[in-house]
Amino acid sequence: MARRQGVASMLTIAPIIGAFASAPTTVQSIGVCYGVLGNNLPSRSEVVQLYKSKGINGMRIYYPDKEALNALRNSGIALILDVGDQLSYLAASSSNAAAWVRDNVKPYYPAVNIKYIAVGNEVEGGATNSILPAIRNVNSALASSGLGAIKASTAVKFDVISNSYPPSAGVFRDAYMKDIARYLATTGAPLLASVYPYFAYRGNPRDISLNYATFRPGTTVRDPNNGLTYTNLFDAMVDAVYAALEKAGAGNVKVVVSESGWPSAGGFGASVDNARAYNQGLIDHVGRGTPKRPGPLEAYIFAMFNENQKNGDPTERNFGLFYPNKSPVYPIRF
Repeated sequence: MARRQGVASMLTIAPIIGAFASAPTTVQSIGVCYGVLGNNLPSRSEVVQLYKSKGINGMRIYYPDKEALNALRNSGIALILDVGDQLSYLAASSSNAAAWVRDNVKPYYPAVNIKYIAVGNEVEGGATNSILPAIRNVNSALASSGLGAIKASTAVKFDVISNSYPPSAGVFRDAYMKDIARYLATTGAPLLASVYPYFAYRGNPRDISLNYATFRPGTTVRDPNNGLTYTNLFDAMVDAVYAALEKAGAGNVKVVVSESGWPSAGGFGASVDNARAYNQGLIDHVGRGTPKRPGPLEAYIFAMFNENQKNGDPTERNFGLFYPNKSPVYPIRF
């Protein structure tokens, strides 16, 4: 699910006006996405043990994988649970949503620490009309089952934002996103967003410096509208989402970065050094939040493993922190 992001509109970088040295942070707000599009991956129980042994306290799975859910029991790992291909089913009726919650949530919670349900992942086209009805139905089903502590949202690509530079100019491209944002504001759920500086850099390496995209020092960009300064592209992208939420009348909705990462091979800018710099930089950075929203930011790295059955660009098969034999692609600390 790393896939491309429509970020051709991303950022013409302002002049370099300074340098940056990161300060350590003690707050950890990082999870890792667990995709299973491979024919050589470890068992679900081995994967949960690997998360625990590495101190990874958050996971995202892309459908209600019963083997994974059972392995997660009493692990303490916080979970984003995706609905998989059930968006239209969940949108169709409240009884469908009630059945889905009965079968896929209630048997596992609270032994499995399900935190968010992603009702749709990077949905495009006409299916976007199903997102809000499906979230409403899932929320009703959760409430009627006594599971109101679990928040239902949807995971969006970054290209739901237009005018992302400067960050304060961020606005939702389509009206359906404004409706979703306003609804999330009433439920207390966050907006789940895929944020990939890699795709922005790959699409515009002339104007976006590699250091700025990978949390390395050397670049400072100032937003002329509010005076905030940015030392990395990730913060600028997240704050563009926050700006769009504010313009939609949903400024109280927080952003959870439900995917972010950098490939270690397979295409332009994809290398072990760049992937390690980006992902370690993200881990070390999220406790501070962004210039617009200081404080811990929750983020999920894509992905746990290199997945050899993913389609598309060769980079898609090289986003993993680990090889399928559980050895690290590069050193990383959580």
